[in-house]
Amino acid sequence: MAPLVYLCVRPQQGAAEAEYASFLSATRLGDDALERWDLVRDPLPEDAFERWRGFLVGGSPYNVTDPESTKTDAQRRLEQALARIATAAAAGRTAALFTCYGIGVATRTLGGEVTRGYPEDTGPTTVTLTEDGRADPVFGGLADTFTAVTAHKEGTQRMPEGAVLLAGNEACPVQAYRVGDRLYATQFHPEPTGRAFTERMAVYRDDGYFDARDYDAIAARVLAASFTEPPRVLQAFARSF
Repeated sequence: MAPLVYLCVRPQQGAAEAEYASFLSATRLGDDALERWDLVRDPLPEDAFERWRGFLVGGSPYNVTDPESTKTDAQRRLEQALARIATAAAAGRTAALFTCYGIGVATRTLGGEVTRGYPEDTGPTTVTLTEDGRADPVFGGLADTFTAVTAHKEGTQRMPEGAVLLAGNEACPVQAYRVGDRLYATQFHPEPTGRAFTERMAVYRDDGYFDARDYDAIAARVLAASFTEPPRVLQAFARSF
């Protein structure tokens, strides 16, 4: 059977390597079952949908709502590639799980709306499953309410037509949704441990996600939190697809 693939959309190679390691650990897959492809530096292969049975899209300092005039060629190219994957997954031709930045690409591609109106502070947040989330084959095994980690400047204002809301919270009402039965998207990060997330915070401490002077206090909150449930999303996705 063809493997799954983690798609890197981070320009910072060290952060991307660490994120891939987090996805490997969280999914409990070996590197032969979860390959890696760097969309920042390499175009999506022409045979991508034959080569891989499903896609896990990581986070990024990019924003879908960035003005087109400020986007780099790499960002435009990878957004076009992610749009192809979102369209194929929504049509049931592949499986995909888009996280953080990826949910914005999927939302916009499929006719939803992304806005700067739902940012969340860096650190732990409480996420609650909807009734549909509790019945979902991927999300249904999670606790009704759980702690996840977030750091984002934009969020989903309006889901794509036909999307099923799986989880939300007050700060960002769309934390997860499904389109059809093979496309999933999360605003929260399902893959990192608290330690891995604090190391990622160090990479982006001057990128406007939080006041750099607050790093130690935020890191302490992250390290004190328990993130048992989010990795189960990845494990269930890997089992299902």
